[in-house]
Amino acid sequence: MAAAAPDVLLLTSFDYDARGAALGAFAELVEEQGLPLPHAFAGRPNAGMATGIDMDLDGRAGTPRDAQGYGEFAGDGGLAVLSRYPMRLLADFTPLLWADMPGATLPTWRNGLPMLPPEVVAVQRLSSTAHWVLEVAAPEGPVTLMVWAATPPVFDGPEDRNGLRARDELLLWDRYLDGALGEAPAAPFVLMGLSNLDPEAGEGDRAAMAAFLADPRLIDPAPVSATGERATAEWESGRRLRVSYVLPSADWQVAGAAVHWPAPGEPLAEAGGPHRLVWVDLTR
Repeated sequence: MAAAAPDVLLLTSFDYDARGAALGAFAELVEEQGLPLPHAFAGRPNAGMATGIDMDLDGRAGTPRDAQGYGEFAGDGGLAVLSRYPMRLLADFTPLLWADMPGATLPTWRNGLPMLPPEVVAVQRLSSTAHWVLEVAAPEGPVTLMVWAATPPVFDGPEDRNGLRARDELLLWDRYLDGALGEAPAAPFVLMGLSNLDPEAGEGDRAAMAAFLADPRLIDPAPVSATGERATAEWESGRRLRVSYVLPSADWQVAGAAVHWPAPGEPLAEAGGPHRLVWVDLTR
């Protein structure tokens, strides 16, 4: 992170606590490495938020898969944003029910009947983690920031419950840009997030991700690593996929972009876990 020196940093899989103690301590550690990011935002995520009902239909309630988003405790694997500049929350779509998103596709059984019973549909939120719209008070003028982290499109069955949810978590931003979820965002804006969808490979809806990247309202900087690696994550199986994105609005100029994935033996080659840092340098 210090090597990339971002003005705005999105952290995924960062546990949430109501007083922000963990995020504050983390910001201090980053500053010790020469990267001051004094402004922070982290709202309560859906990850680990108990529902009290059997959401995964396994006959039991109270397990990690019965939360609004998978989590062993409230806030398990949330989102956080750190910034050089002040931020404020403009919109929070985290509470939006899946069934209430325009054009939502809920899972069905092979016979076409709805998979989710009415009591689940009535409480099931779309966001597996969160969907936030923030305004960053950058020196050149305010920037709208849209951040999210979606469920992996796996760990389900032929009904493709997680796959459909991940796709709809991405398409929420398409609906927002269309103005179907209230006032459309003001330019300039930037989308930053973990979609868990690769436009060319993997088990998710590749076509939906490819279509989103081709949206003329957006720029896909198509970042690659110093070794030509376009993937942003590598799992224990060795499979590499592009699943994390920084997508500016079309009125930006992209001065640079990369996936931080040094070759073996180079400095910081072992830094990070399965997911690699993606950065984009923007000018206007």
